[in-house]
Amino acid sequence: MILTLQEYYDPYSTEDLPEDLNYHLKMKDGIVNVYENNEDLENERPHDLPYADFETFVVDLSHILTMIADGPTKTYCHRRLNFLISKFYLHEMLNEMAELKELKKVPHRDFYNVRKVDTHIHAAACMSQKHLLTFIKKTYKSDADRVVLKKDGQKQTLKQVFDNLNMNPYDLTVDSLDVHAGRQTFHRFDKFNSMYNPVGASELREIFLKTDNLIDGEYFARIIKEVSHDLEESKYQHAEPRLSIYGHSPLEWDNLSSWFIQHKVYSPNTRWIIQVPRIYDIFKSRKLVPNFAKMLENIFLPLFEATVNPHKHKNLHVFLKYVSGFDSVDDESKHSDHMFSLKSPKPEQWDRDDNPPYSYYLFYMYANIMVLNNLRVECGLSTFQFRPHCGEAGSITHLVSAFLTADNISHGLNLKKSPVLQYLYYLAQVPIAMSPLSNNSLFLEYSKNPLREFLQKGLCVSLSTDDPMQFHYTKEPLMEEYAIAAQLWKLSTCDVCEIARNSVLQSGLSHQEKKYFLGENYLKDGPEGNNIHRTNVAQIRMAYRHETLWNELSFIVDAVKSDTMHSNFQ
Repeated sequence: MILTLQEYYDPYSTEDLPEDLNYHLKMKDGIVNVYENNEDLENERPHDLPYADFETFVVDLSHILTMIADGPTKTYCHRRLNFLISKFYLHEMLNEMAELKELKKVPHRDFYNVRKVDTHIHAAACMSQKHLLTFIKKTYKSDADRVVLKKDGQKQTLKQVFDNLNMNPYDLTVDSLDVHAGRQTFHRFDKFNSMYNPVGASELREIFLKTDNLIDGEYFARIIKEVSHDLEESKYQHAEPRLSIYGHSPLEWDNLSSWFIQHKVYSPNTRWIIQVPRIYDIFKSRKLVPNFAKMLENIFLPLFEATVNPHKHKNLHVFLKYVSGFDSVDDESKHSDHMFSLKSPKPEQWDRDDNPPYSYYLFYMYANIMVLNNLRVECGLSTFQFRPHCGEAGSITHLVSAFLTADNISHGLNLKKSPVLQYLYYLAQVPIAMSPLSNNSLFLEYSKNPLREFLQKGLCVSLSTDDPMQFHYTKEPLMEEYAIAAQLWKLSTCDVCEIARNSVLQSGLSHQEKKYFLGENYLKDGPEGNNIHRTNVAQIRMAYRHETLWNELSFIVDAVKSDTMHSNFQ
């Protein structure tokens, strides 16, 4: 029998691990420092692993905030953005039929069989409401007498849990499950969060949607494997589900990686993102952490330990191969009284009860990820992206902080309120994962969503589902997202294939996978970096995008040169 590569490859193998380096690790000023030996530790000579320092970040943050408020700069950016959208309309009128003609000549490639990545999806809601309902009923049928929960010191079987809730699983419907968002969740993030509890019962969430419970997250693993199987069956769809690490205990990473290995959750069509909820204030009020530095230590120190001593953390070392990045999540509309500045206390001194501001979280996550990535590059290991939720609501400062630190962001709705920031995101081609159906239920009606406008201007946008359990109806939520966007905004085949190509580019898939999905030269600019036989994006479109961006950058560079020459002449 001949084995395929996928059948031969063991994703859980702990053989051929790198040697333990036995470096010393210590957190200082909220950032993990690495020391090669005891002498370096005693003399405070950390290993050289560069990161952007605190002062530089605060100064740059202040500089961009000043730019955003500058009248002439706002006028200039507003006009350039209007020019970009008008230029795209002209491109469409002149080249739409030529693009379509080019696509029709491509054999065996259309929208259905180009690769698409769901770049923003939460694991706890990655299934549809119907899928979850079917899974609960099926599980009850086979495991009614299994002990699944410990509450108030008493162990309960699945049947007892439902009896205590006065429910019969056979009578459940998607309506009584009550996990779907609707009108009542608009601008009510608190109500939306409660939707993660099936039938409003936190017990069912703990049993079916948690990795760390009495049954070691077995049911959650099974339902995720069913979702992954659907992705594998579709062949052309991939996803990057978010799993939570809270930072209240240093054991969280070992528990999560053990869950991944024990239940064999790996799928070739998924890469994992670790989301860190911004809820320090809750942990502090419960006396789980003494200060913010301890939360950072619980999040990042185990990762450094698994990097320098893989033999002591085998499961975590293996799991990290399939983790593509980090996310920062919570309700952005929550206001913080603290203004991030050079006077802000260091994480060790942040022992107050209130939550640090968004910018504070982002800087310390970014700095630690940067140090960790530099260390892992030295060790020949995979690195991580930083992909926070940003711009869904809240202050414009969030988008400035993310512009300075993030590899890409999720949502980005508030960019439409700031022409300067929107233009900066365009020039830097910062990827944005947008979820119009999610926004429609929470913060912004679908018709007002700026995704189409961003795409026309040339921002690097992709479509994502966010929470299929709350927002979608079909077995293929990502295709549902594309279908609705295409119908409502009359997107062409080239438009949706461009969005799909963007999703692969901004994903955490490996370089080899991207080469296979997009073409050997995908890192090159313009038509040269596009393989139409893989992406189904017209070369005319790629040439237009490249020339337009090049012209905008050249326009600014020429202006800077002219200004410099004028200053020197004076």
